[in-house]
Amino acid sequence: MDAASTASPAKSLGDPGITPLSPSHSLKDPDQNEQSKPSFTVVVAIDFGTTSSGYAYSFTKEPECIHIMRRWEGGDPGVSNQKTPTTILLTPDRKFHSFGYAARDFYHDLDPSESKHWLYLEKFKMKLHTTANLSIETDLHAANGKRVKALDIFAYALAFFKDQALKELSDQAGTEFRNEDVRWVITVPAIWKQPAKQFMREAAYKCGLVSRDNPDQLIIALEPEAASIYCRKLRLHQMIDLSSKTAMNGYSPTENVGAGMTQGDRYVVVDCGGGTVDLTVHQIRLPEGHLKELYKASGGPYGSIGVDYEFEKLLCQIFGPDFIDQFKIKRPAAWVDLMIAFESRKRAAAPDRSNPLNINLPFSFIDYYKKFRGHSVEHALRKSNVDFVKWSSQGMLRMNPDAMNALFKPTIDRIIQHLSELFEKPEVSKIKFLFLVGGFAESPLLQHAVQNMLQGRCRIIIPHDVGLTILKGAVLFGLDPGVIKIRRSPLTYGVGVLNRYVEGKHPPDKMLVKDGTRWCTDVFDTFISADQSVALGEAVKRSYTPAKPSQQVIVIHIYCSEREEVRFISDPGVRKCGTLRLDVGGTESPAARREIQTVMQFGDTEIRAMAIDVATSRSVKATIDFLSQ
Repeated sequence: MDAASTASPAKSLGDPGITPLSPSHSLKDPDQNEQSKPSFTVVVAIDFGTTSSGYAYSFTKEPECIHIMRRWEGGDPGVSNQKTPTTILLTPDRKFHSFGYAARDFYHDLDPSESKHWLYLEKFKMKLHTTANLSIETDLHAANGKRVKALDIFAYALAFFKDQALKELSDQAGTEFRNEDVRWVITVPAIWKQPAKQFMREAAYKCGLVSRDNPDQLIIALEPEAASIYCRKLRLHQMIDLSSKTAMNGYSPTENVGAGMTQGDRYVVVDCGGGTVDLTVHQIRLPEGHLKELYKASGGPYGSIGVDYEFEKLLCQIFGPDFIDQFKIKRPAAWVDLMIAFESRKRAAAPDRSNPLNINLPFSFIDYYKKFRGHSVEHALRKSNVDFVKWSSQGMLRMNPDAMNALFKPTIDRIIQHLSELFEKPEVSKIKFLFLVGGFAESPLLQHAVQNMLQGRCRIIIPHDVGLTILKGAVLFGLDPGVIKIRRSPLTYGVGVLNRYVEGKHPPDKMLVKDGTRWCTDVFDTFISADQSVALGEAVKRSYTPAKPSQQVIVIHIYCSEREEVRFISDPGVRKCGTLRLDVGGTESPAARREIQTVMQFGDTEIRAMAIDVATSRSVKATIDFLSQ
């Protein structure tokens, strides 16, 4: 092989390759949609959040009745929630110890000499969003700086929820509840890339939530889609209409949203969580009330932990980043305490607040600072040029409201900018409602900013139990996964093929001569383009034939890209995400050219592919793998 050919992925693989057999056509398989309904007696949804997590369930025989998990031990001042913090504690020998408040309290009560050996993790979910080349091997860092495998942590957390839920269901039913009776739903942000979504499923397989042989027992649901399903069922007494600023009690409480959502209504769901903000645009299609996605999910890492990060920056400005870094490693439990104190004050921030907010500094912060710097915290505050944070004699940081609002500003500005850009899009015209959901949606500062931006262009609705909206919607989704009928594909998918070389149309460096035939290599044969609408269960079929008739094994590589237009698999941004290997050895094809049908099925959060040798009906299946490097 000459050196020039290394630019071609297909040539370097030495693949004989496949070539399209027929004009490409796409068809829906009528029987694909009628999947046999499995016999689950209950749906359990797990909302695995960046800052807090929880589960809810509903028995299939009374689907209207959604139970939120029973209240847990522990709790924070100023934070009433059915959910528990997403924190996990492993023993020094890396065994699972506890989750949630229990993990936090136990870790906190450990002696500092001991606690440095324990592995404590919080807010770790964002790592799946921010890691560019996520794989099964990706690491996380515990509070003491030690590394742990992300897959283990996610599997431990899911195992914990599985055990809690099964225990509660068994108590409820009065008999032992079996895992096979449960359909599980796990929610993920819509803007997550495919590898992160697949990672959640791998963690579920690892902890035995479901088995690889029965993948349909687990549904990966998109958070804002779940919220959307719940929102359109809201009754008037279950929400606040910011546009009129009162609970909507002037109407009959059984009416649905506003004047009721009617055929063709378009609405935006803004899901503001701890880590990410997700925006989806849906339209209701009656009579059944199915949902159609009008614009692909968008958003970004603009969740409420951005405010915590600004607070940390402020502390660095006052006390020095060298001290804060040391303090976090040497007194991790006290750092957790400080952030808990900040959390409850963060919830008290409001646009019209005039009195200062006091934040308790843990004793060990004051003590350790004096040891570290040789002068007092009070001195540091006087000396720093941060004039809106003062020291109060009761050992507190006293922030004036403007200082607190300034911590919110960068995060809220990003959300508002994203919303304004979204509303400019032609697909996003004539929006009737905007639903603000997720834990961060409770922030009066955020609500105020959204109101200012929209200037009455649509009605802003906030469900009462805004932090539980996603959980409840995820249960409804698990009961009826077909409710979202049309999605937008997040990526362009296709396979690598050989086409007959056409002079002047194909670049010369892609030419390959085989047995006297000139081929153009690396051609990307598109199955579906990014942002194209796909119906649930829609199958796209293509027929190919081996470029070399004597081939014994046919290998089909599946590629994806974020761009809508892809010509060659060697284009920038194209990556291989799956492989189908079909063994056709030892069989004769009656046709002159062996037909290999390739089918990709879209529409769910997961994509399935299969190849069929038409002559022998041999087939091979693959799920598209985004985690292997």
